[in-house]
Amino acid sequence: MGFKRKKGDGDGEEMESEVRGRPSFNTAERRNVILPSMIKNKDKRAKVYAKQKHEKKVEKQKKIKARDAAEKQALDLGEEPPQKMVPKTIENTREADETVCRPDDEELFADIDADEFNPVLRREVTPKVLITTCRFNSTRGPAFISELQSVIPNSDYRKRGTYDLKKIVEYAKKKDYTSLIVVHTNRREPDALLIIGLPNGPTAHFKLSNLVLRKDIKNHGNPTSHEPELVLNNFTTRLGNRVGRFFQSLFPQEPNFRGRRVVTFHNQRDFIFFRHHRYIFDVKEDKQSGSKGKDGVAKERVKPRLQECGPSFTLKLVTLQHGTFDTKGGEFEWVHKPEMDTSRRRFFL
Repeated sequence: MGFKRKKGDGDGEEMESEVRGRPSFNTAERRNVILPSMIKNKDKRAKVYAKQKHEKKVEKQKKIKARDAAEKQALDLGEEPPQKMVPKTIENTREADETVCRPDDEELFADIDADEFNPVLRREVTPKVLITTCRFNSTRGPAFISELQSVIPNSDYRKRGTYDLKKIVEYAKKKDYTSLIVVHTNRREPDALLIIGLPNGPTAHFKLSNLVLRKDIKNHGNPTSHEPELVLNNFTTRLGNRVGRFFQSLFPQEPNFRGRRVVTFHNQRDFIFFRHHRYIFDVKEDKQSGSKGKDGVAKERVKPRLQECGPSFTLKLVTLQHGTFDTKGGEFEWVHKPEMDTSRRRFFL
């Protein structure tokens, strides 16, 4: 048996589609709208889709031209140009955080002056780094460690052997090392970094992923022995500031600009991206019309170029512990737990 549709059903669907954000059409409009998914023929469906895509592109270009013309007209008339539309992203819509650093925060500056990294960052002590592995090394572990040594100046590698990590920490203290890096491996692949500040800590445990060695990078460059420049980007909270200063304490505070080397730690959504580049400035003639000077000589334009040296990898902070490595009696400053990931717009660094 069939049944008649109620008159109110169509109205309810239109209201529901408006709530969902989709365009609502009445019965006459639905007959005129042809969607590519409604066409069964593959060739015709592809043509209709390409035509609709081209129409959207043309309409978008018209809007851009109209916006640029309105901005130019406002500038010619001496008026303020219309405000630019800022797209909403996860970064600029992040949840408000009380621990975000502010330039007038006196308590933050007091903590910075009294933290463990102050002697190195004030150039009172030269950073010296010891690198070792876990007890079971991997295939790519030695290659990764040799590339870490080329990135971090004044770094030495020692085989782990059967020594306990606490004994290695004591050995590093006696040899006046300022930091200890332990490369952890799993299934013959480096998967974690343990960085220990010496002699008084702290200890940071990072998950390591997306490791690409130098030989696997296309058109890679070979680094020199010059001290690199350091770029720390987007470490905005108290915790992020502490982690950034931890990374900063691994490198000398007097970079050699002749080497044109730069090491970058870029924080985005609590993932820390590590990159190592060499840069160069090319001077080229500006071929744009009207770019000649008063003497009729073409103006020169400086164009920077980057060459990646490797390695590249991604870090994610798991724990930050007071003092040196201690699994039993250690006090943790911060621990990442699954229940903390309540929102995509909540970040800690």
